[in-house]
Amino acid sequence: MKVRLCETVYREPINGAIDKALGIRMSLAGNLKTISFADILQLLSAGKKTGVLQIGDANRSKAVAFREGVIIFASSLNSSEDMLGALLLKRGQLSKDDLERAIVLHKQSGRPLGETLVDMKVFTNDDVAECLKMQIEEIVYNLFSWPEGEFDFKDGEAPKDAPFLLELPTMSVIMEGMRRIDEWVEIQKVIPKDDVLMRMVNMPQTDSEAISLTIDEFCLLPLINGERTTPQVIDMSPIGEFPSYRALYKLIVSGYVEGAGMATNVSVTGMENEEEVVLGIIFQLYNNCFYKIRQVVDEVFGKGSVPSAKFGKYATSPDYASIASYFPGFEFGADGSPAFDRFYAAVVKIPAPIRLHSLMSSLETMLTDQLELVFRFVGSQQYRNAVSRVKKEISEPLAARRELVKRYQIDENFYTALHRAERIVKSAIG
Repeated sequence: MKVRLCETVYREPINGAIDKALGIRMSLAGNLKTISFADILQLLSAGKKTGVLQIGDANRSKAVAFREGVIIFASSLNSSEDMLGALLLKRGQLSKDDLERAIVLHKQSGRPLGETLVDMKVFTNDDVAECLKMQIEEIVYNLFSWPEGEFDFKDGEAPKDAPFLLELPTMSVIMEGMRRIDEWVEIQKVIPKDDVLMRMVNMPQTDSEAISLTIDEFCLLPLINGERTTPQVIDMSPIGEFPSYRALYKLIVSGYVEGAGMATNVSVTGMENEEEVVLGIIFQLYNNCFYKIRQVVDEVFGKGSVPSAKFGKYATSPDYASIASYFPGFEFGADGSPAFDRFYAAVVKIPAPIRLHSLMSSLETMLTDQLELVFRFVGSQQYRNAVSRVKKEISEPLAARRELVKRYQIDENFYTALHRAERIVKSAIG
């Protein structure tokens, strides 16, 4: 039986056991404008469905997996690996050095990041499971606030790249999600505007001498220093977005936290602009370098030649496929024209706490590998030629905003890549 509800199409389940025996699959697709996320969950729970619900719009994409109507996993457009690393960093449970080592080992072994961290004895299985559970819950609860978005339920499909499965009773999730929506209405009435700095009240007016705080509120207090706005505090919080807003709301209502005036030197808009400028410098710097490296190879073999095409294939290996496409300098016959908008849109999807670290680490490796490829393809003399051209290309991007280059150590990261390539070449020459 087919039932149409506005623009949403679904087949009402007759009986879970009969459906399974007959191989009947449930069709459920549409837009959240016509049916709420809570109603979708209720349908899947009542039908005891197994499969993956995909929801997305132009900028976001999430997936929620079910088994017999129970939520067992959820993922976001940002890879679960990046989200796990970001969460552990924010909670102070993982250093950047350990995360970098774990990411390298994870890529080499192909094992999930969580398992790699356990192998390194940085965490126990229980530690990783706790963080992943928190991550999955936040992804699911965030969907309750989506006013629109295309969704499609893939009946019988299993979740992809799921390092950890749990069981979240769907009806309990619906109740909690709706409760959060109601609570959010009250929170918005109290939380100040995004450009207001937050600080602790020197002499809070309380009914008792003892100050009683929840664990969430206690976790948030060290971040409230009069120099951060609400979005900055929430972004740095180790307890998730909604719990952080709820904790800040209670701290304000209880009289422990107050506004400290408008942010002048650093506003939310200013921060976003600064990050865009930094990413623009990084993009121009590395794109120029990749383009000059490619020029050296094309000059030796000729554009369109088999060796040149082979070099391009190695340079855009699967390891770099996700980021290489944003650099015209990687493409055969490209003129190096900027494609910054696509690059920026992709980079900002990386969780903020590890965004620049993850990006710079990848670009360093890519540049090192490119120079090593030049040496192996055309010899040490042309390798020196490529390095010389690369060094000439960096002066303009690095001089554009010297204070930002120094603050974000862009030049240091770049020279690290050159030194690494030099060590590899010297080792190969013997």
